Amino acid sequence: MVQEKWVALSNTTMGVLMATINMSILIIALPAIFTGIDLNPLQPNSFVYLLWILMGYMIVTAVLLVTIGRLSDMFGRVRLFNMGFAIFTVGSILLYLTPGKHDTGALELIIFRIIQAAGGSFIFANSYAIITDNFKKEERGFALGINAIAATAGMSIGIVVGGVLATINWRYIFLVSVPVGILGTVWSYLKLKETSPKKKQRLDIPGNITFAGGLIIFLVGVTYGIAPYKTSAMGWGNPWVQVALIVGAILLIAFPFVERKVKQPMFNLSLFKIRGFTAGSFAGMISSMGMMGFMFMIIILFQGIWLPIHGYHYASVPFWAGIYMLPMTVAMGIFGPIAGRYSDTHGQRWLASTGLIVSGVALLLLVLLPADFIYIFMAILLFMFGAGMGMFTAPNTSAVMSSVPPDVRGSASGMLSTLRNVGTTASMGIFFSILILGLTTTLPHTLSSAVTSAGGGSTLAGLMSKLPPTEAIFGALLGINPAKVILGLLPHAVVSGIPSSAIATITARTWFPTIFAPAFIKSLHIVFYVGAAIVFVGALVSIFREPLRKSKSENADKTETKPESSDISDRAVKMKR
Repeated sequence: MVQEKWVALSNTTMGVLMATINMSILIIALPAIFTGIDLNPLQPNSFVYLLWILMGYMIVTAVLLVTIGRLSDMFGRVRLFNMGFAIFTVGSILLYLTPGKHDTGALELIIFRIIQAAGGSFIFANSYAIITDNFKKEERGFALGINAIAATAGMSIGIVVGGVLATINWRYIFLVSVPVGILGTVWSYLKLKETSPKKKQRLDIPGNITFAGGLIIFLVGVTYGIAPYKTSAMGWGNPWVQVALIVGAILLIAFPFVERKVKQPMFNLSLFKIRGFTAGSFAGMISSMGMMGFMFMIIILFQGIWLPIHGYHYASVPFWAGIYMLPMTVAMGIFGPIAGRYSDTHGQRWLASTGLIVSGVALLLLVLLPADFIYIFMAILLFMFGAGMGMFTAPNTSAVMSSVPPDVRGSASGMLSTLRNVGTTASMGIFFSILILGLTTTLPHTLSSAVTSAGGGSTLAGLMSKLPPTEAIFGALLGINPAKVILGLLPHAVVSGIPSSAIATITARTWFPTIFAPAFIKSLHIVFYVGAAIVFVGALVSIFREPLRKSKSENADKTETKPESSDISDRAVKMKR
């Protein structure tokens, strides 16, 4: 039994780490990928590909997790986990072999990423449940802590790995997952034992259609909401975006009413009667919003401003951004397992809540840093933020999974992971909208004045003032000198009329970051304030969870009684019959 539990922990942790690394590995590697398929991501027609390659993985996993969690309770968690490893490996191989170029290559990448995301969904949906099945209550926090930190740290590790491999060959970004996927697939099929009880139930077709349809439509609306629309910097005024948000919201609102009418619903709404599950799940969603928003903003700050100003060439800034963010990864790796072990004996509520407070304070302190900051201060705040997230993630996951009966842990794991992924995807829309809105009011005039001062003339100044903030932001995110890209897209007649001295000034490595910095930092401070408020709300939600008492946890493991509500116990008994 001892061997089986460590096999379960190591295998699920390997799978989660691989899946989360691939969730963020493209953030840094996008410039190399678009160069590899000969596509300019800042061209108007290419921007959609950029968004889908970046966000498609997160949207697909968010949609599939609940359904897969329910299927796992029906057919076996290990069986579906093993299937996920195999599907993920196939997707990675296809991505490595991507044959197309230009638009065709981008479409192939999106399709193959969706396959990879489907495999990742099987892994995410079952990892927490498999660990909870194999570990006793007094060891569960430590084990779930290691797995949960692998999931959180994988996001920042992916940035470093993507930066390193992108400098060698863009295909290696996907190839790196293949040997890990093959090893994990073979190992899990040979060694991982099924321990979960299986339920003979029917698949909830109405619930799946309502939930998946609503979530896909809503998240697609959020995705296109941050894309430029006609003369607007964002797409929130696009009628199709508005329709998508309304229709998606209506379907999601209708979903719980549909589930109440279904005899065997996919989404076990009765789990929300357990205070520990509800508070922990929503706190997890809120923390994911803060985590992803924070990572994207800091990456843009590094790549678009700080690194070019400090002498790093645009081609190398993605790699160095990953290196300079390592303090956050190290902090998560240190504090995650420690917090998990501590929570096994001292409880989860206050430790998890304190972790979010620490991360929120770090976000507030970031407001004090200028654009040209001294790195040691940034490193300290990155470490502080990562430490807080490490303190939160492990105890929170342990508390959520320990609060539910064993026979619904697959559903609970899927629901927890879904809420986290929804938070991650929603954060993109929230934080980028705040950032773009702030830049829209200040960046056009700043660019126009700077071009005029550089001798570029009124024509170029007028064209530069019309630069959508999204292009400036994603140009920074892609490690591209936006000024060179903009000049490359202008008609030859316009460029030929610009003095060579002005072109040399405008395309210099430090010109655009210096001009971009004041407007960006002003908007970034608002983002940090909002991010801190979101994280503090998560801490408040976490505090209101009911602490797990020993008798309740033991009863939950034995499935003799419910942890929080008699409805859960009665429902579980009826399902078994």
